Amino acid sequence: MDLHDVWRMGHPGEHEYFYCAPGHQQDQFTIKSSEDLGDILLICLHKEPRPPFPESSWYCSRVIVQCPVGKLYYFPCYQWIEGYQTMELREGTARTAADETYPLLLQHRELELKSRRESYRWRDFFPGTPRCINISSPKELNSNNTFSLIKLSSQPPYRSTHMSSKLKIFSGCCDSWKTLDDLQRVFWFNRTPVSEYVCQHWKEDVFFGYQFLNGTNPVLIRRCSEIPANFPLAEEMVAPILGDSTCLQNELQKGNIFIVDYKILEGIPANVINGRQQFIAAPLCLLYRTPKDEIVPMAIQISQIPGPDSPIFLPTDSEWDWILAKIWVRNADFHVHQIVSHLLRTHLCSEVFWIATIRHLPMCHPVYKLLIPHLNNTVQVNILARTGLLGTGMAFDRAVATGQGGVPVLLQRGLENMTYSDLCLPDDLRSRNVLSLPQYYYRDDGLEVWTAIERFVLGIVECYFKSNTSVQNDHELQAWVNEIYKEGFLERKSSGIPDSLKTRLELVEYLTMVIFTCTAQHAAINSGQLDFCSWMPNAPASMRSPPPRAKGLATVESVLETLPDVNSTCTIISVLWMLNRWSIDITPLGWYSEEYFTEEEPKQCLKDFQLRVAQIALRIEERNRSLALKYNYLNPKEIENSISI
Repeated sequence: MDLHDVWRMGHPGEHEYFYCAPGHQQDQFTIKSSEDLGDILLICLHKEPRPPFPESSWYCSRVIVQCPVGKLYYFPCYQWIEGYQTMELREGTARTAADETYPLLLQHRELELKSRRESYRWRDFFPGTPRCINISSPKELNSNNTFSLIKLSSQPPYRSTHMSSKLKIFSGCCDSWKTLDDLQRVFWFNRTPVSEYVCQHWKEDVFFGYQFLNGTNPVLIRRCSEIPANFPLAEEMVAPILGDSTCLQNELQKGNIFIVDYKILEGIPANVINGRQQFIAAPLCLLYRTPKDEIVPMAIQISQIPGPDSPIFLPTDSEWDWILAKIWVRNADFHVHQIVSHLLRTHLCSEVFWIATIRHLPMCHPVYKLLIPHLNNTVQVNILARTGLLGTGMAFDRAVATGQGGVPVLLQRGLENMTYSDLCLPDDLRSRNVLSLPQYYYRDDGLEVWTAIERFVLGIVECYFKSNTSVQNDHELQAWVNEIYKEGFLERKSSGIPDSLKTRLELVEYLTMVIFTCTAQHAAINSGQLDFCSWMPNAPASMRSPPPRAKGLATVESVLETLPDVNSTCTIISVLWMLNRWSIDITPLGWYSEEYFTEEEPKQCLKDFQLRVAQIALRIEERNRSLALKYNYLNPKEIENSISI
């Protein structure tokens, strides 16, 4: 690599360049200048052909300029230099457009954004869903000569010949599982301590209720103050569950009744798997907080339409009637979890945040510097998901009832129902009225992490935005927020998603929401999938028989005939295993391998943030010592800094 015209005004001194060549080879170069160059505004890195050496990609982390008087200039880069090009870098001090004092630097940021907007454009994913990047392969993210992020492999790095060989022998079997013991024997190699617990306790009501608090989808349960009109539950039906000392109406008034409603699934088209029609239901599940502070199911209606063909199942029914009703709820939860809670509310939202950030915030903008570590890798992962998991004939089509047509409809409904409050944890918990639920570790840990992020964001905002007016007048920031509103949330005013920001407090909440979504929320939704879903009866991806229309008919044999067949089970297990694998270069929440902020004040904010998340981790680990089933998904040590799987 040749470096020409590297200094535009500067001082004599040493200049360090850090490059990472392919194969992770790292080099550091020092160049000395004897000229007095004055104040440094920009530096240029120039890469040109050098026959007979082949063309290669270079990764530059940063350039440091040491002046004789001791002053250091930092020029963050953190980009791949592809092909042959000249790259301009500006000094690392964060600035909004209003803070620029040199016309040259104002022009530089405008040209930077112009180039990015030409390179990164929007396109439709499915009609009525958040728009996505107009790129079909992760390789295209690195082919542009003006801007690119750190490369990811174009293939998922989490392959396992051991896993593949174990599952391959079952890939052609479309039969039902003969016994539950067969299922347990097949997947002995794929267990975790939690999945072992799930396998042993999945039939129990207490564990069934626990999963609404601390399982893979802890965002649906809400307090019920009145039984829905389409759920005709009579007092005498639940009297044996409540006991003689109380009644349903009393428990409703006390706030001890909760509900999970899967109405969003009503009418979703179901897939055909291995030539057999699958079925999707939209159940209602009523839950009761017992005097022991346990959450248990008390009534399940598998359909949204009451009537003789839609009985209400109760814990007092026969064993397999009740188990089958709970399985239908777990199946519904699988669909809503995967498509709405996971795909839509973390992956697709994060992609929207990334595209808008790249298109509207230059690298020197403080919000760019704050957010980009939490947005890296997400787009690459999403592209792989669109072409892989969700592609025609891929895993979802082969093994999930919402494949082949159901996913777009469910995504569209999910966006229609999503609100800004849903993405802001404190507001979401208040709206669901679950702030006093016992043993709700997702809530407890999530609020602590949210508060830590919020305080970190507040410190950064106070560094660079001295008044509400400075927020209102930042045209780059406002364009960023407006594009998220327009392209991500399709200008739905009813969602409450802001299309502009007027105060510093609004900016703090918005940025906290973005970081929380891309880190903690994804960890809470994604990290437990292998734990809770690898025991297939606890989270079936499809159902091969329609919901029961009468009681007294279910047997273990009819349940096995309803659950997914052997090869579709294997497909889902392999996907869950892949999604549970961490990358080798994981960065936990609060720790940054790239130093975008160079000033002391924001760097101190970061140190304070790291101290707070470390304290949260210690508290969670101390609590978990006394729990039979540990909740560790929101331990900051286990939260990745961005969505990378």
